[in-house]
Amino acid sequence: MKRYTLPQSSFLLLLAIVTLAFVWILLPFFGAVFWGIVFAIVFAPLYSHLLNALGNRPNSAALLALLLILLMVIMPLAMIGASLVEQASGVYAMIESGQINFGRMFQQVINALPAWALSLLERFELANLTALQAKLTAGAAQISQATARYAINFGSKAFDFLVSTTVMLYLLFFLFRDGRTLAARVKRAVPLASRYKKPLFDNFTTVIRATVKGNVLVAMAQGALGGGIFWFLDVPGPLLWAVIMAFLSLLPAVGAAIIWAPVAAYFLITGSIWEGVVLTVFGVVVIGLVDNLLRPLLVGKDTKLPDYIVLLSTIGGMALFGLNGFVIGPVIAALFIASWDLFANADEFHGE
Repeated sequence: MKRYTLPQSSFLLLLAIVTLAFVWILLPFFGAVFWGIVFAIVFAPLYSHLLNALGNRPNSAALLALLLILLMVIMPLAMIGASLVEQASGVYAMIESGQINFGRMFQQVINALPAWALSLLERFELANLTALQAKLTAGAAQISQATARYAINFGSKAFDFLVSTTVMLYLLFFLFRDGRTLAARVKRAVPLASRYKKPLFDNFTTVIRATVKGNVLVAMAQGALGGGIFWFLDVPGPLLWAVIMAFLSLLPAVGAAIIWAPVAAYFLITGSIWEGVVLTVFGVVVIGLVDNLLRPLLVGKDTKLPDYIVLLSTIGGMALFGLNGFVIGPVIAALFIASWDLFANADEFHGE
């Protein structure tokens, strides 16, 4: 084992301290820095194409790439967000006015149930309409309070989002322009042999590209399909449910069904048979097919991760890191598998 001199040990200690301090400084902008790196990796081919098309002008290519990202990603998300807030306010107003009455819906379901199912619900005290209405009233009060707090803090939240987006775009410009140089310096600084660095860095970039492109495309497809069928069946707030289904679809195998399956069950139980049948068939065959076909093709194939690893790492990542976890989880899983594969095949670790 190599022994370091006192000056070398002191320098390594200083290096660790200033690194931790720098990470601590960046923590308030973790999301902006993280997504700046993710976007730089995902859109690196676009930047390379622009760089070649513009005659090797890095600044112009980086600015044009930022403009395209603004037009293709950020502005559509902002427009969807504005429409979502408007539609969510409309749904909330319908709940307040009684047009959407969960108590009445619950009573319709109770009245349509067979006797054995009703007795089972009564055993667990789930058929008590009075108690349920009290809970719904308390829940509505909590929603109202949360809405009021959100309205008060909306200005600061919008300002924080604007600052984070600005920081991300500013960082992204330099990551595009100087990305190859920075990546080379990071690779050189990592204290690993070259035969370990290359597969690990390759896995890192491949998983990020596959996870972001695959999950985002699946989310967009499932959200659009789910919102479309809800609009066709005249379910209130189709855009709101479309966005919720898109976010939930980040959870492989179970995502969007959390929304459409209960609605289909409600239709079937309350006598809206054709609506329930159409939504069930569409959900299983069309929305489910998107998840079952596209996700393994776009995510699992490129990352070479088994489907169950993709599922568990995505759920675990989102539980720990929120929305960022749908990228962080699979990346950690891929690096874990790649590291153990390298260890298992390295002769120096096994005395061969």
